[in-house]
Amino acid sequence: MTTSDTDRERAAGYRAAYDAQLRDRGFAPGAPGTERVGPVLRRTLPRQGGLILYRDLGGLDGEALDAFIAAQREYFAARGLPVEWKYHGHDLPADLPDRLTAAGFTPGERETVVIGEAADVAGPPGGPPLPEGVRLRDVTDRADFDRIGELAEAVWADDRGWLAPALEEMATGRDGDACVVTVAESLAGEVVSAAWARFHQGTDFASLWGGSTLPNWRGKGVYRALVAHRAALALARGFRYVQVDALETSRPILNRLGLVIAATTVPYVWQPAADDRGDGAVNPA
Repeated sequence: MTTSDTDRERAAGYRAAYDAQLRDRGFAPGAPGTERVGPVLRRTLPRQGGLILYRDLGGLDGEALDAFIAAQREYFAARGLPVEWKYHGHDLPADLPDRLTAAGFTPGERETVVIGEAADVAGPPGGPPLPEGVRLRDVTDRADFDRIGELAEAVWADDRGWLAPALEEMATGRDGDACVVTVAESLAGEVVSAAWARFHQGTDFASLWGGSTLPNWRGKGVYRALVAHRAALALARGFRYVQVDALETSRPILNRLGLVIAATTVPYVWQPAADDRGDGAVNPA
């Protein structure tokens, strides 16, 4: 078997585990605001909007699928909230993107689902070296979450007012999945990057999120160190895999760290008219 065949076999195995363990589950059983509706898991996220997750659509097709998509849209429309339908490139039917678009959903930026062995990604004890004058610190205080929100707004130049309360809620673990939030900060106390890991109970997976880094600190190994740190946390908690929905800016780094491409995903988002939005409704994360 060639190296490419081995890589394809490994990626296929990861995707099968991801489909079986994460996509059909989405959130810890009984997570607030989560309900099963036919083949999908529908969740309302405080201050953010809605999210539609699923492993597969159970054979829905044609007019029945169109009606089902419209029903999900109308559920959130009645609440003045946006909703994201998390589409994967291997989903069926093949014309699902066209049906979502016809229902008023708009595709966002494509992301790549990359997965790796936590032990390999973590590397040797202590992880990769950090730039001089930077340290990693796991945080639990709202003041630190507010600083992360300010960092994200500076990096992305948009409103991230929802982020600090969302991190605060996730860090409590009330939805059943533990979460660790980590900042990379300078000795002067400036947050230069931040990321978090979610540990999905009853699965082999920890998922990695965030990683926004100030422009003048990019290319110095900060993001790489944050990935290794969170992989080490996952390994210590008994999780085998780490998974990331990666943008093209971070995917090459993650590939070099040993995470392989398992799937692609595109967020299809429906937005209510401005006059119909509920208080505090923003794009889903």
